[in-house]
Amino acid sequence: MDITKSRQRKAPVTEAREADKESGWQPLRPRTLVDAVIDEVVAAAASSRILPGDRIVESDLAQGLGVSRVPVREALRILESQGLVVNEPYKGIRLRTVTQERIDHLIEARVALETAAAVRAIVAGRNDRKAVKILNRHIDVLELMGARQDAYGFASADTDFHRALCQFSGNEVVCDLWEMLSRQLTIIVGLSTLGKAMADIVDEHRKLVSVFASGDVEGMTKALDDHINVQTHALDFLAIIERRRAERDSADRS
Repeated sequence: MDITKSRQRKAPVTEAREADKESGWQPLRPRTLVDAVIDEVVAAAASSRILPGDRIVESDLAQGLGVSRVPVREALRILESQGLVVNEPYKGIRLRTVTQERIDHLIEARVALETAAAVRAIVAGRNDRKAVKILNRHIDVLELMGARQDAYGFASADTDFHRALCQFSGNEVVCDLWEMLSRQLTIIVGLSTLGKAMADIVDEHRKLVSVFASGDVEGMTKALDDHINVQTHALDFLAIIERRRAERDSADRS
């Protein structure tokens, strides 16, 4: 499976990242070839160009991206450490297979981390107008990517929104733990767009911001559980993946 078909596409819009408090400028983060390879694999998975269980051949990926095998090997090692790919004897490297149990575990961990972060932010008074403005900027990007029907851009904007929510907690441990899951969450959100309208997901985020701004701890806990737990479980990811696989295989044969 060629995951490099659209490698010339630009990375998702990042204007919504919080500006430096003193200067107002957007801090730049240095990117390496390893970062670029990781982004390409996540983008391919989030936009269903590769599907869970698909093989990822190191040499093919390096050739397709126009880089040596060294950054590709390191990128795949990092993705394996984060649970996105598996390296099995005699089978090679594959995008991790999705099971209902795996989804349940990810959702449980995500709800716990984001609820703890949001509640801590509210209690500390970090749900002020500035925080709400930042979250709304992320939603603007989310809406833009939805209008473009850009699954990876949409999933990345969704990830940026929830990353910001965690950062408002001021708890670095919670943020670090959440980051360990972030790329898997990006892929899940990308796949969810195959079974749910992007506009509905945007509306859910607007409701989250409204409750967050109100300072209602109990309401925020319920809103996050509904957004992450209830809504995600309403989707049959296994059926979505198999339907997309059948569509792809049919297109490849024609």
